[in-house]
Amino acid sequence: MELLEQIQAIVKDAAEALAAAKDAAAVEAVRAKTIGRNGSFTALGPLMGKVPPEDKPKMGRAFNEAKQELAKLLEEAKDRVAASEGADPAKMLDVTLPGRKAPAGRKHPLTQTMEECCNIFRRMGFVATSGPEIEKVFNNFDALNAPADHPSRSAQDTFYFEDGRLLRSHTSPVQVRTMLSKKPPVRIVAPGRCFRRDTPDATHGVHFHQIEGLYIDTNVSMADLKSTLLAFASEFFGPDIKVRMRPSFFPFTEPSVECDFTCVMCGGKGCPVCKNSGWIECAGAGMVNPNVLRNVGYDPETCQGFAFGMGIYRLTMINIALRTFVFSLKTTSGSWNSSEERQVNYENLIELAFRLCGCEYRSHGACCDPDPRRNRSGRN
Repeated sequence: MELLEQIQAIVKDAAEALAAAKDAAAVEAVRAKTIGRNGSFTALGPLMGKVPPEDKPKMGRAFNEAKQELAKLLEEAKDRVAASEGADPAKMLDVTLPGRKAPAGRKHPLTQTMEECCNIFRRMGFVATSGPEIEKVFNNFDALNAPADHPSRSAQDTFYFEDGRLLRSHTSPVQVRTMLSKKPPVRIVAPGRCFRRDTPDATHGVHFHQIEGLYIDTNVSMADLKSTLLAFASEFFGPDIKVRMRPSFFPFTEPSVECDFTCVMCGGKGCPVCKNSGWIECAGAGMVNPNVLRNVGYDPETCQGFAFGMGIYRLTMINIALRTFVFSLKTTSGSWNSSEERQVNYENLIELAFRLCGCEYRSHGACCDPDPRRNRSGRN
């Protein structure tokens, strides 16, 4: 029998056998008999090499068409048998099975930073405390020794309600509430959202996040404040960090200081991130003003304490930029060849940090010249 006739006979026999098949086992038997490893159709493959050259196009086309036809017949037979056995894949739905879980997102960078800060301070014995965002004037200003004519009390700086309450402009009211309800010793941190009537721009908004700390006990000094901030910075940024304090003024602390941390991007050598100073301002702090202690019923003669406040946005941006910077060092070879190339890399990292925090970024050429000698606008 010629090869073409054998091919046609195999397809015909397979079609008849599949039409008579009643179950999946019969279909599988036909598959094994025809296109299985030792099937009759599979055995014809080697014979194709012996076909005369002039007949090869015709025989090759016939062989391929037969192979496709067998595959089609087998698929149809499988579906028919499955449907007759009540196992139609399209109808196999078990409504008792649990549904697929929706992919979960990740925490916002600000939330991650606040939680990390709270965990660090918890290990130092602080308790994370929260309070309402709608506050009384006493808790937000009066108890904190803010003068009656202080600019922050103005309706141009603070959001007031018709009943006299306000949206807190810092998380210090949480400290006041804690001191009013508890006697020393007090050791708390208060993370949360604050509100101020600022004109939104690249560095300001009508709300922001901060974390404040308070420690009230006997024999508390500025040394305790510095050691606490140094311990925090060392764990948050790295062991080589240093803390610098500069005199400042806040109504609720006396003496008051601005706390700078070593620039984590350049190690204190000076770079566009720290405006070539080697330091980054990260916190305002000081010893709690005795008037504040009196306002909450504490005796300043028997107890003292310190307070500090840090912006979560700045901590988040610095931390993300640092991690990105370290990652870039691990994944790129060579070094920066020029100060211009280094500046471009710094700007790319800081822009990434801004965008990951949902903030607008403007390059130093627009409003933030990294050289303070040329920064005439006075804005950071």
